[in-house]
Amino acid sequence: MKLICSKSSLLGGVQIVSKAVPNKTTMSILECILIDATKGVITLTANDMELGIETTIEGEIAERGIIALDAKIFGEIVRKLPDNDITIQTDENYKTTITCEKAKFNIMGKSGEDFSYLPVVEREESISVSQFTLKEVVRQTIFSISDNDNNKLMSGELFDIKGSELKVVSLDGHRISIRKIQLKEEYGQRKVVVPGKTLNEISKILSGDTDKYVSIFITPKHIIFEFDNTTVVSRLIEGEYFRIEQMLSSEWETKVRVNKRELLSCIDRATLLVKEGDKKPIIINITDGGMELKINSALGSMDEEIDITKEGRDLMIGFNPKFLIDALRVIDDEQVDLYMVNPKAPCLIKDEGENYIYLILPVNFTTVN
Repeated sequence: MKLICSKSSLLGGVQIVSKAVPNKTTMSILECILIDATKGVITLTANDMELGIETTIEGEIAERGIIALDAKIFGEIVRKLPDNDITIQTDENYKTTITCEKAKFNIMGKSGEDFSYLPVVEREESISVSQFTLKEVVRQTIFSISDNDNNKLMSGELFDIKGSELKVVSLDGHRISIRKIQLKEEYGQRKVVVPGKTLNEISKILSGDTDKYVSIFITPKHIIFEFDNTTVVSRLIEGEYFRIEQMLSSEWETKVRVNKRELLSCIDRATLLVKEGDKKPIIINITDGGMELKINSALGSMDEEIDITKEGRDLMIGFNPKFLIDALRVIDDEQVDLYMVNPKAPCLIKDEGENYIYLILPVNFTTVN
């Protein structure tokens, strides 16, 4: 095999597929990137058996062939070569020569025949969303998945498609994030749980353009994302997702409208007094006069008042400040509405059209005057 391609094209492709190279594996072939130039296009593939990514790059095929190269070393070589055309040449013993200007590397490759190709998945109806929308919806929900392996479903996000609406849900046992997206067409109902790792990696590759689209295909066991010259195939997480409807009660006793930036800045300041790993709650006291936020820790204490518009009862409630910060950071509205019932019931942050809902469980606290 002999290929010639520009450094930028090759590096771009390597960086995309590297997202699917496993960190730890007993199968050394999975630590490789497959370079396939047998069909007249140059395709790079990586696969960790849960997530597989394939992308095509531009270049000249002087001699067709296929080779699997160690992703880490190959990626580092390409990254550090000069910005010029790179030639990759292999012989029948898989010895690979990579040259660029006056630099020349020799590394050993592996037979492409042993590589695990992406699963062949039947594609039926495709769901189309802009790259910008998909990237945004992942950013706005991914922080509340759980990295606890005991419950696989919590480590993924629910994609719930119904008519012309896509609802994305994530939860970790302490909070729930929900975002709704309007699709351009009507689709049949589908509910699947997509691994958080897949969505994290995809959002790093997406350009975020509003005029570029992603085609999503869903099958009983897999989900496929196709965009630009890239195909991502991921296994789905099996099992029925949590029923959260009963937690999203529309009843409330206290409703607060507050400037989002002021509230976020105030909580952010309060966390200066909380050491990493310290579970100190922020205590919020809501009265007709305003909203008072307090925090007490071994490092000191802080208290600040914010102007609010309040409806309903006075309330004192405590939260993990990080959970509030995570939700407020991804809301673009200038004013946010908080709905609460009592100090032990969840707080809902949502807009009137319920395009977003963030549910946060309160924490117990002891009041210190």
